[in-house]
Amino acid sequence: MDNKKRQKQGLPYHYDDEKLYLGQREYQELLYDYNMLRPTQIEEKQRLLKQMFAEIGEGCTLELPVRSNWGCHHVHFGNVIYCNSNLTLVDDGHIYIGDDTMIGPDVVIATAGHPILPILREHHYVYAQDVHIGKNVWIGSHVSILPGVTIGDNTVIGAGSVVNKDIPSNVVAYGVPCKVARKINNHDQKYYFRNLELDVEE
Repeated sequence: MDNKKRQKQGLPYHYDDEKLYLGQREYQELLYDYNMLRPTQIEEKQRLLKQMFAEIGEGCTLELPVRSNWGCHHVHFGNVIYCNSNLTLVDDGHIYIGDDTMIGPDVVIATAGHPILPILREHHYVYAQDVHIGKNVWIGSHVSILPGVTIGDNTVIGAGSVVNKDIPSNVVAYGVPCKVARKINNHDQKYYFRNLELDVEE
C-alpha cells in the first residue's frame, strides 16, 4: 500500500514521500495571499477562502493571521463560523466544523501526530486522524484539539484546554486534559456569565 492510501486510512505513513506533498506549496501560497490582505478587502477575502478550503459555507470570518499545513485545503466549514486571530490548522487529515461555531484566539486544531516508538520517528513516520467539531460550538482561547477528536453540538470548551478525547454535545468542558465539567442547564438560561443575569429573550 502506498503512502497516500495509508494517509487516507489513518495508518502511519512516510511524510517525506514527494507524491504526498505535490501541490502543498501552491495551497500555502493562497494562504500567504490571504494573510497579506487588508481588513477592508472583504470581497477578496471571501474569494480566496472559497479557493483555499475543501468546502466553506456563507458568512465565515477568519481573522488574520491563519496558519495551516495544507493552506486549509483539507478543511470543511459550515456557515457563519467565526475564527479569531492566530488559528493554526494542522490539516494533514481533514477538519470538519459545523455551522455557527466560534473559535477564540491562538487555537490549534491538529490532525497529525507522530508515533511514540522512537525508531518510527527516525524513519519519518507520521499519522493523520480527522477532527470533527459540531454546530454552535464555542472554543475558548489557547485551546489545543488533538488528532481524532470529535466535539458535539452546542458544547463549550474552556480556555487553555487540551482536548485529547471526544467531548459530547451540550456540555461545558475544560482542563488539561479536557473533561466534562457539567451539562448546559437551566442556570444558563438565567445567567450569561457567573451571577450576571440575562436581560434578553431568545
